[in-house]
Amino acid sequence: MSLNHIRPWRNIYRRKSRQIHVGRVAVGGDAPISVQTMTNTLTTDVAATVAQINAAAEAGADIVRVSVPDQESSRALRQIVREVDVPIVADIHFHYKRGIEAAEAGAACLRINPGNIGDAARVREVIKAARDNNCSIRIGVNAGSLEKHLLDKYGEPCPDAMVESGMDHIRILQDNDFHEFKISVKASDVFMAAAAYQQLAEATDAPIHLGITEAGGFVSGTIKSAIGLGNLLWMGIGDTIRVSLSADPVQEVKVGFEILKSLGLRHRGVNIISCPSCARQGFDVIKTVEILEKRLEHIKTPMSLSIIGCVVNGPGEALMTDVGFTGGGAGSGMVYLAGKQSHKLGNDQMIDHIVEQVEKRAEAIETEKKAEATTEAAE
Repeated sequence: MSLNHIRPWRNIYRRKSRQIHVGRVAVGGDAPISVQTMTNTLTTDVAATVAQINAAAEAGADIVRVSVPDQESSRALRQIVREVDVPIVADIHFHYKRGIEAAEAGAACLRINPGNIGDAARVREVIKAARDNNCSIRIGVNAGSLEKHLLDKYGEPCPDAMVESGMDHIRILQDNDFHEFKISVKASDVFMAAAAYQQLAEATDAPIHLGITEAGGFVSGTIKSAIGLGNLLWMGIGDTIRVSLSADPVQEVKVGFEILKSLGLRHRGVNIISCPSCARQGFDVIKTVEILEKRLEHIKTPMSLSIIGCVVNGPGEALMTDVGFTGGGAGSGMVYLAGKQSHKLGNDQMIDHIVEQVEKRAEAIETEKKAEATTEAAE
């Protein structure tokens, strides 16, 4: 049950944007904030690319982007699209024919900068291909690749230059009566990206794709993304996100969902609430959580689990989670179910028992959902 009606300080009021579609995924409006990633395999290696897309989809990715740098990649994209279920965004730079080929190959969206794929006639051809193939477009502005005339005007990459670039690109699409687009204004500098996104949110009602580009490795990139994307999402800005890490795309998806979960914007899988541990802990909290994270990856149902080492905060945290375990010393602890004390359990039995209880709770939640859906359909 949501507590937002009695805890208004928890509410995030999302910016109103118009809605588009990337394949079957709605983006903008009242649609859930979608999580994206991008493959890093050679697109021409169809088997490896399909495997990476499927792994990302299994982790929860709603949309996956694939680079299409040459004609061979365009041909491979056609086969890739046929072999996966998740909508594919074709990443296009400079060559307008790649955009046309990607749309015809079944891409659900083209990521382009209309200003860097040729003259007006070529832009019109790409837009026509997108329209004819029910393909949306993402305008992707990046501080590292701004147009020369804007760098000359502003002297350096800055939020004003990024937003002006984005609005110029929007006008190109609108002048061609194409409105099925979203937009991003990414930078590796958190302050620049945040300022640009805030300006952009006031300048257009288009759905906004959030990202801190080239954020870095797993740890540093996660922190930068959490700060940059988290603050924007807290302000209600953002309809779809990608966490850009020099890491496995699956990790990008996991971090993206964790950011959304931390803000109560989207829930998927088990949210583990655990203490950092100290000398009071009645069991090895860090090792236990590490094992449980792996053992519970198969659970997709949104639910919460508290793993707390001692009784200082353990009982209080357990009152607000679906399943909980609090260390009590003497080799045992207390199991909590649905916020209530249930039974004592030896630490040596804890992990298997908790996995079992989480699986039972997930099954019960899904059963309740189906019953509610059946009742609503009958009414």
